[in-house]
Amino acid sequence: MGFKMGIVGLPNVGKSTLFNALTKTAAAQAANFPFCTIEPNVGEVAVPDARLDKLASIAGSKEIIPARMTFVDIAGLVKGASQGEGLGNQFLANIRETDAIAQVLRCFEDDDITHVDGRVDPIADAEVIETELMLADMESIEKRLANLTRKIRGGDKEAVAQERLLKMASEALENGKPARTVEVDEDDQKAWKMLQLLTSKPILYVCNVDEGSAGTGNEFSAKVEAMAAEQGASTVIISAQIEEEISQLDKDEAEMFLGEMGLEEPGLDRLIRAGYDLLGLQTYFTVGPKEARAWTIRKGMLAPQAAGVIHGDFERGFIRAETIAFGDYVAGNGETGAKEAGKMRVEGKTYEVKDGDVLHFLFNA
Repeated sequence: MGFKMGIVGLPNVGKSTLFNALTKTAAAQAANFPFCTIEPNVGEVAVPDARLDKLASIAGSKEIIPARMTFVDIAGLVKGASQGEGLGNQFLANIRETDAIAQVLRCFEDDDITHVDGRVDPIADAEVIETELMLADMESIEKRLANLTRKIRGGDKEAVAQERLLKMASEALENGKPARTVEVDEDDQKAWKMLQLLTSKPILYVCNVDEGSAGTGNEFSAKVEAMAAEQGASTVIISAQIEEEISQLDKDEAEMFLGEMGLEEPGLDRLIRAGYDLLGLQTYFTVGPKEARAWTIRKGMLAPQAAGVIHGDFERGFIRAETIAFGDYVAGNGETGAKEAGKMRVEGKTYEVKDGDVLHFLFNA
């Protein structure tokens, strides 16, 4: 289980440059004019995790297979997108398919790069995008409610439940609040997600700053952080220009470059961690001489469901999970040492998998 994050923003905020850097490709044409990204570009990146390298080293694994994260670079949005302005309809359709939204905001001054509205104001940019998504949701809800009328008259329970959820979302939107602010009961979560409302998706604000502000941020990013705090949202400060330069270097050169810039890690690492937190994700590992592999699951997932991420048969025939915490695996210098130290546990169907667990599943075929 990975997850798909849509990279959105107004034209010329640096989102395609960021996408290119993150996926280490030139698939998205980064150019200084609106709509240079005509089709959504999709790129997969390995999730960096030093723990996986450590486990592979201890176990002598021949292959290292990291977890994957998918980025989708989506055509630039402009005011009026909900009414089809620019590439609005395409933008809105593409964003429905993502799990979360990374909203890239321009937090840098540069006279050579034109802003679509002729000014640098990340808060106003965020409001434009939020407004267009809310307007699109309101239109969608209105159409869906009209289509449900006949089914509701016929006593369709599913239609009645859908109407109730749509009206909850509509009330929030009419009060100027996105659908993600609606409190939905656990029993309704699946049906709520099926609505695919644009404003129900979790938001991560990505502040694209100039190179000199990559480590500390600037006055623009500070405003975004204050806005995000009010919303209970998260922010990440990144210089797309620096990320692009790093993407062209090998590992040693990249570390040297980061050191010279006073940065401890690439922005990609921070972005992925923030994305994991946003969606409540975590990682467990399977380790052996053949391969060391990272698996992404949701926090709170039980052992059988975690096994099912590898293969459905593992979940259906689950018997137990032999479990070693990452720290115990390292301290014991591998599975054997951890066992001898009494650090291997046998967990059953009700075990809630922890981040960093090294697992071996036993199941009936």
